[in-house]
This record gives sequence, structure tokens and C-alpha cells, in this order.
Amino acid sequence: MVSQTIAPAPPDAPPPPGPPSYAPGELAALAARHGLGVSGARPSLPRYVRQLWGRRHFITAFATAKLTAQYSQAKLGQIWQLMTPLLNAAVYYFIFGVLMRTKQGVADFVPFLVTGVFVWTFTSSSITAGTRAISGNIGLVRALHFPRASLPIALALQQLQQLLFSLGALVMILLVFGQYPRPSWLLAVPALGLQAVFSAGVSMVVARLAARTPDIAQLMPFVLRTWMYASGVMWSIDKSLSGDRVPHLVKAALELNPAAVYIDLTRFALIESFHASQLPPHVWTVAAGWALLCGVGGFVFFWQAEERYGRG
Repeated sequence: MVSQTIAPAPPDAPPPPGPPSYAPGELAALAARHGLGVSGARPSLPRYVRQLWGRRHFITAFATAKLTAQYSQAKLGQIWQLMTPLLNAAVYYFIFGVLMRTKQGVADFVPFLVTGVFVWTFTSSSITAGTRAISGNIGLVRALHFPRASLPIALALQQLQQLLFSLGALVMILLVFGQYPRPSWLLAVPALGLQAVFSAGVSMVVARLAARTPDIAQLMPFVLRTWMYASGVMWSIDKSLSGDRVPHLVKAALELNPAAVYIDLTRFALIESFHASQLPPHVWTVAAGWALLCGVGGFVFFWQAEERYGRG
């Protein structure tokens, strides 16, 4: 065996050449020339919208999978999608309708109450799901690169799918209590559509807040419970605020409450005894304004923190 010995370099030999050095401006120009950018950097808003549209199939599949898995461990399975709001309505009817007698002066109280419970449950569930949009999918957020708004939008879509599934039970209850299909039922479509945009926007707002401050998820049930009591789910805002017993500003705040607006629009569409005089002035303008403000504003608010989700 012949061994080879490598002679050491002379002391005055120059160091081996390293990678070329660039000034900061030159490095940025080089990256731009080759189409490179900062990893995880927030894209522009138009580009972000295009990326989100490109993930539309993922969003719908994610929402459907979540809906399917929601009650997979329960023996009754998807029946709980109907049973949960119905049981809530039964409890509210006993407490508020029978014990507190809020049904007095309210025509067709059972359809009135059940419609309010179903519509409110949609908004409440969308916002609650939004608080877990990032923290509940942190592994997905850290492992894959995709527009993070896909998650709260998918969870809001999941709740919309559940609402559409539950509307069959709502229609059956309306028929049992003498509310038969009429042309005004079609008004429920734009009312629920505007509510879906509003709920998705608020869901994105709480998703960003909860990603930064997890305690938001613990606080949200108390906020939503208070909001529910102020939204006329189990009592009539119009009947309770008649006269001068309530200050004008309080009355206006309750009437323009977005949850109450969408609930009353759906009641107006589905319940024959709920008249247009019970709606606040310019109600469709108010409903569209809330949807635009929260839908667009919530989306922009969420996008502004895109590069921070899943870090720290």
C-alpha cells in the first residue's frame, strides 16, 4: 500500500476563494432579477386575493371535511347538527317564553324563536370557530405555505354548510306552525348571504386577535352570550322598545345591531305575521353596509398580519 502525503500550504499562501460578496443593494437586485423574494413575506393585497382564489378547492374540501368529522365520534352523528339548535330553542322557549313570558304580544312565537336561534347560531359558531382558525391548525400553518385566510374562510363556510343543512328542520317547524311557502321566502337568500359575508369578516378579525392573544378564545363565549341577549333572539326588540321607556341612542344601537338586523330580515322573509313595520329604517342598506364593512375590513385586517401567523 502506498500512502500519499499532502504537503501543507505555505504560510504566506492566499486563502481559498469564498462566495462572492455583494452590497445590500446589489443582493436585492440579484434576487429580483431571478424572481426571488423574502420567505414568508406578505404579498400585495391583489396577489393575495388571487392566491386565495387559487386555493378555493382546498377551502371547500377543508370545510366539508371539518363538517363531516365534527360529530363523527357521536352515535347520532350528523343528527346533532339539527338537534343542537332545536334543543337550544326548546330551552329558550321554556325559560323566556314560559317563565319570563316574553312570548306575550309576539305572534307566532315558536317560529319567531326558532328562526332567531338558527340564524344566531350561524354567526355565533362562525366567530367561535374563527378563534381557533390559526391555533387549532398550527401544524398546518407552520408546515405549508398558503394564504392563511383560507382557514377562517373555510371554517365560516363550514358553518354555512351546517346552516343550510339545518334549514330543512327549520322549514318543517314553520310548516307545522302554519307558515307556508310564499314569494317572500326568497328574501331569506340575500339576507343569509349578507350574514355569511359579515360572519366571515368577523371570524377573520377574531382569528388574527386570537392568534396573537390566545385568551381571546376564553373571553369570546361571554362576549357572544351578551351579544345574543342584545340581539332579540328570544324577545322582540320592536315590542320591548315601543314607547319612551328606553333612551333613543340605546334603541338605535339595538335596532342597528348587525345580528339583530340579519335575524329580523330572515323572520320578515319566513314568518307571515312579522311585518315590515317591525324592521328598522333602511334595513337592507344597513345589512349590506355591515357585510361590506366587516367582510372587506376583516379580510384586510387579517391580511396585514399574514407573515406573523405561526411564528413565536
